[in-house]
Amino acid sequence: QVQLVESGGGLVQTGGSLRLSCAASGSIFSIDFMGWYRQAPGKQRELVVTSGSSTTYADSVKGRFTISRDNAKNTVYLQMNSLKPEDTAIYYCNVQGRRRNLRSFDSWGQGTQVTVSS
Repeated sequence: QVQLVESGGGLVQTGGSLRLSCAASGSIFSIDFMGWYRQAPGKQRELVVTSGSSTTYADSVKGRFTISRDNAKNTVYLQMNSLKPEDTAIYYCNVQGRRRNLRSFDSWGQGTQVTVSS
């Protein structure tokens, strides 16, 4: 199956920036959808951004976060600027598409911790 490996999380001060990476490995034919989600301690997982035919950001991150991808590397990115303490969470990537055998896949990353100090 297609596996996603996340990296780029860490500790940053308020107002700082981080770029998360989500590298997909396996027999990938195409990526049709990508998204980032996050879960803070004691809270439900929430959508950060989804991107398929259109891109939609959560109001809480709009104007600060940007999703992108490098198709050649099969890697999805989340650029996070002007970080706030409320952005502290474990971030998960989700990628959907088709494998080389043309069967669909829906894969999740292992999560990467983002901590924003106040």
